[in-house]
Order: sequence, then structure tokens, then C-alpha cells
Amino acid sequence: MDKKELQGLTSSDVKERLAQGLSNNFSTDTSTSTWQIIKRNVFTLFNALNFAIALALASVQAWSNMVFFAVICFNAFSGIVTELRAKHMVDKLNLMTKEKVTVLRDEKEQLINPEDLVLDDVFELSAGEQIPSDALILTGFAEANEAMLTGESDLVKKSEGDQILSGSFLASGHVWAKVIHVGANNYAAKLMMEAKTVKPINSQIMKSLEKIAGFTGKIIIPFGIALFLEALLIKALPVKDSVVNSSTALLGMLPKGIALLTITSLLTAVIKLGMRKVLVQEMYSVETLARVDMLCLDKTGTITQGKMQVEEVISLSPEYPEERISAILSSYMARSDDNNPTSQAIRKKFNQTASYTADHIIPFSSDRKWGAMEMAGIGTVFLGAPEMLLNEELDAAHAAQMRGSRVLTLALSTEKMDYQNMVLPQQIIPIAVLEITDPIRDGVEDTLEYLRSQDVQLKIISGDNPVTVSNIAQKAGFSNYQSYVDCSKVLDEELVAMAEETAIFGRVSPHQKRLIIQTLKQAGHTTAMTGDGVNDILALREADCSIVMAEGDPATRQIANLVLLNSDFNDVPEILFEGRRVVNNIARIAPIFFIKTIYSFLLAIICISSILLGNPEWLLVFPFIPVQITMIDQFVEGFPPFVLTFERNISPVEPKFLKKSIFKALPSGLMVVFSVLFVKIFGNIVGWSELEESTLLYYLLGSIGFLSVVRACLPLNPWRIGLILWSVLGFLGSAIFLQKLLEIATLTSQTLPVYALLMVIFTILFIGINHWQMTKEKSSLK
Repeated sequence: MDKKELQGLTSSDVKERLAQGLSNNFSTDTSTSTWQIIKRNVFTLFNALNFAIALALASVQAWSNMVFFAVICFNAFSGIVTELRAKHMVDKLNLMTKEKVTVLRDEKEQLINPEDLVLDDVFELSAGEQIPSDALILTGFAEANEAMLTGESDLVKKSEGDQILSGSFLASGHVWAKVIHVGANNYAAKLMMEAKTVKPINSQIMKSLEKIAGFTGKIIIPFGIALFLEALLIKALPVKDSVVNSSTALLGMLPKGIALLTITSLLTAVIKLGMRKVLVQEMYSVETLARVDMLCLDKTGTITQGKMQVEEVISLSPEYPEERISAILSSYMARSDDNNPTSQAIRKKFNQTASYTADHIIPFSSDRKWGAMEMAGIGTVFLGAPEMLLNEELDAAHAAQMRGSRVLTLALSTEKMDYQNMVLPQQIIPIAVLEITDPIRDGVEDTLEYLRSQDVQLKIISGDNPVTVSNIAQKAGFSNYQSYVDCSKVLDEELVAMAEETAIFGRVSPHQKRLIIQTLKQAGHTTAMTGDGVNDILALREADCSIVMAEGDPATRQIANLVLLNSDFNDVPEILFEGRRVVNNIARIAPIFFIKTIYSFLLAIICISSILLGNPEWLLVFPFIPVQITMIDQFVEGFPPFVLTFERNISPVEPKFLKKSIFKALPSGLMVVFSVLFVKIFGNIVGWSELEESTLLYYLLGSIGFLSVVRACLPLNPWRIGLILWSVLGFLGSAIFLQKLLEIATLTSQTLPVYALLMVIFTILFIGINHWQMTKEKSSLK
């Protein structure tokens, strides 16, 4: 069927179908809903346990000890506000990359949103575009990538009368098609949604916290009951005091502060990147970026500007002078629907009126690396990579490749093509070589060098000739430009074997790009991939983190983790380092939060076990109350860590976050436990009052926490010293002016010397242990 014979719907047809509900208007909004944001920040295990403890305290009217719940509410509220702000920015940026569909209505071409399609609409599709609804091809020829549906990377040929499925992409060609299914009736509606969204990215930090939450969630109820009954029945404390003391131990086991701080830090990073015109479509991809140690680059549009231009056309036969070659190329481009950057450059150069008629058109595909058509009076004309069409090497092509240019050959054959199996004729004669240049992006040499200096390994994966890519890489300052392979000449098993050692992969098919990414991931690398073409889709989806250019194909933008709206590869280092800033700073301050988890758990066990001593006088009740813990948290876990998370920190991320954090927090947690046992035993011997013991323990607990704050601030500078002083003064001020609320007094002539002696011992031990831990870490990295 010719395009002129196509009959689209009329306005009345469209209204009729809309009234019947036969539209494609199903939700394609992949951003988080407002309710999901509220639910994620409010209805959590942490908040549920804190709420239960708050109810217990409220039931005995221990209002002053419920200050902690105000902090929980504030953190939840701030998390909701921050995430809603990020959602608004993401939604706004998403509108900038929303692609419309060309439909034929009232005998005119119109641009509409995919959800506005109705049953029987006639629409247009070109290479690189995602199919918005199940349809039947009316005219044209294309190759569809149905990997999103079938898992197979082979391209499927589609022509008049064939069905195309939503969720797949056109890898090549151009068609007009008629919608046969809409909305939820689409065969692959759910799979299309999966293709447009980013696959879930696991956060190692949140996984670590979930482990702790899962553990404490199992023990917190029996521990709470045991501590309450111990204080009420054995120690004979009033109900109010029993509830308050047992609640404090339970609150301390929940590392709620670091969970909230992590989410806030990630959301802040999303907002900051949004301001830099970087669309982050998955919050935890920021953390994944921080852990990237392998970055795979596509050449076109990443290292180069993606602005192709025909530099020279070299005739290879006197029978085909420049004028005749120009006429053939003009006819070829006039009849071809290819619209990739290379085709655009050739079409711009050869835009004369078509001199030859053509049929049996085969569009260019990134798998074959060539396209063809039959021209009347000439034969079958081929345009593609010389090494894919010919059995011989062309000197002119080799010379152009050595200059870093992309090379195509124009070739002829008098034999008929096997269109069914796409088998090339035996005899193909080259008649011209096209040298196509793509300028190197400004600043890319500095960007590559900077990434290498930060321990990020680099590889180039391109569909171009490896010699061309190697020479461009050399000009761009790529260090291993001599390490390259032609992937069209190797088997998958060979490619897997050389994936880690080889730096440049040329003539890579979409299937091979994905295989390289899979191999690197299996080798233990956290892998990021940049790209901008439909041939990059499989690899981008496979990568731990995918980064695409906004100027690229719409299909790549829909499935990417991050979209560079400025389409500038030089933005990548700052994006990478924004992720490192968040993760490194969280890892640096995490031990501060785990101190409370450690000593609360150990003291709870000791308190419950003290029942076995058989003497009520020796029974140990949890020594702190919630209001004391909450006040100390503001100056130890609150302000200093929050401020430190905004510092620039671009060093490579270290593994084993949870293990290292607990390892560093353990000495401080044990110091608190020792302080409690020493003060209770020694105070009982010398006859201290309960108020004196409580005051001394309050000051010791805060001071031990500040040792970890000082460690997080190393190396010290005037700004960090000021942060420490501000926090210490805030702690001392609250301890002096809020004594009644905190149920403490002032250190006396009896307790002050003990405090000073213990803190001197603890400080010396802390410095020694910290030095030993750092030495052990450095030796483990060697």
C-alpha cells in the first residue's frame, strides 16, 4: 500500500471511540505517587516501633520523655516534603523528554501523546522509536527489536501485514501502522511499562539497615516485656518509671537516625543533580553511581559530538566519477527511510533530485552494519561498513580509519539479494568510499583523565570499525587506545574471555554490548554505561547504572537511570562524585549512630540477666530515660552528621559498609557499657545518690559520643573545629539549663574527678583503637 492510499480516522471517529473507552489512556506515569511517598516515610517498621513506645509512654503520662517522637514526626515530615519536591522536579523534567506520536487524522498528520491514541488510529514509526500500541503494518519495512518481550536480541523483520507489539522498538526502517489494541488490552502493556521504567536498584546502605531492623524487630517485643516486668515486679518501681526505663532501651536499639539521614541525603542529591539539568529517574541510582568502578562509553555522542559530516567521497572506479556517485547517493538517500546521524549527514550532503527509481529497500541496521536497495538500470546498491560487505581491505578506507573517521563503502552487485534470509550476493563491487567525521567533544580528554585518576576503569563499546574508534580514542586522550578488538570476528565465548582485558570493542552488535556488560558485572565490577542510540538499549538495561544523552533516541531516555539533558559527557564526573559524596559521608558518620544500638542491646541483656543474681539490690535497670537520649542525639547524631553529609568527598567508595561501621562503633559502645557498670558498682560502694549516678552517666554518654564526632571530622580544619565546639557547647548548655527536664544535676566534687579520669582513659583508648583500626584497614586494601 502506498502512503497516499492511507486512510486515517476522522474527528467524529475519534470522539466515538473515546466515548466507548477505546483509547490508549492507561497510566504511563512512572514517578512515585504522593500516597506512596507518604506511606514510605510514615508507615515504616522504625516508625511503627517508635509509635508503640510513644503510646506506652503516653499511657503513663510520661510527656517529657516523648520529645523523641516529635523528632520522629519532624523527620518524617521533612522526608515527605523533600521527596515531594524531588518528585515535582522529576515530573517537570520528564515532560521535557516526552515523545509524541504522528497520526493521520482528518487526512492530516498530527502530533499527539501516546495515551491519546484510539483504536484504528493510523500512526507513523521510525527507527529508534518505541511502539506505543499493538498495531498492524499498513506500509513500509522495518526491523523490530522485541528483546523486551521475548528476551531474544535478534531483530525481527516486519513488513506490510505484520503485527508489531507495544513495548518493542524499531531498530531500523520506517512504517505506517494501524492500532489494533489499546490500553490494558495491549499484548505487552505490562512489559512496556517495565521497559520504560528503571529496574529496581538495591541500596547497600538500606539493605544493611534492613538487616538491623529485621533483627531488632524480632527481639524488641520480648526484650521490652522482660525489662518492664523486671523493673515493675522485681525492682518494685512505679509503673511510670518501669515504662520509661524499658522504653529507653528499646528506642536505643533502633538506628532510625541514619536511615532518615540516608534518604534525605539521596533526595538532596537528586535535587542538586536536577538543578544541573540531570534527570534522575531512580533515587538509589545515585548510590549505585558512587560505587561504579567500570564505565563503558559509547563513542558517538559521548566522546564525539555526534554531529556527523561527510568529509570526502573517494571514487574507486573510473566508470563511476564523482557526478555519477553523487546521483546514486542522492537517489539512495531519497528512497531510504534511515534517519540515524550518519544517514542524516549523507542526506545533507547529497540532497539532489533522485535520478533512479528504487524498490526492495533494506534499511540499515546496527546488527548488519549495511543497508541496500535495487535501483533500476544499476542493480543492487549497498551502503555500509566495508568489512561487512567485502572480502578485501580497501586502502582508501584503511587510511580514513587511521585518521579516526567513520568509513562507509558504496557498492554494487548485479545479482539478486536473498531478502528472506538477508544473504549477501557472492560478487559485490565497491565503487566509492565515504569518509565521515565526527568532531571530538571539547574537554573530553580532561574528563577521561579525571575519571582514571579516581580509579574508574574505562572501556569504549562502539558499532564502528575498531581502527576508527582506536584513533578517535587516541585523539581524545584514552590511555589504552591500542587495546582493541573487532567483535564481528569473534565468538561470544571469545568475547567473554577478553572482556576484562580489552579496552576498546569495535563492530559490536547490540547483543554483544549486553554480553560485555554482563561479563563485567559477573567479574565483580559495578558497571555504568553511557549511550544514546537504540542499539545501546540492551546494554543500558543490563548495566548497574545507565546514563544517556537527551539528544539521543527516545527509547534510550525512557529506560535510563539518568538523562543528561544538556547531552554533555563532561557532566559525568560531577554526577559520579555527587553519588560518592553521599555514600562516603554516610559511611563516615554511620559509626556515630550504631554506638547507641550496640550499648542499648548489650545493656538490655545485662539488665535482664541481672535477675539471675537473686538480689533485688543488685538488679540493674536501664540507666537512661528517653528525654536524655533524645537531647544527646541532637548534638551527637543530629546536627554534626547532617552538616558533614554536605561536604565534598570524591574518594572511591569502600565495600562492607555495615561491617566496618559496627566495627568502628563497637569500642565506644563497650565504653558506655563499662561506664554504666562502673558507676553503678562504684557509686553503690561510696554511697552516691541515684541523681549523682544519673548525672555522671549522662555526661559520660555524651562525651563518649563526641569522640566519634571528632573522628568523623578528621582531618580537623577551622570549619570542623567550629562544628565540634558548637555541638559541645549545645550539649553543655542543655545539660545546665534543662536539668529538671533531663532529671540530672551538676557534676559534684565527688563525680567530676571520676568523670575526668574515665574520659582521659577512654580518650587514650579511643585514639589507640582508632589508629589500630585504620592500620588494619590500610593493610587489607594492599
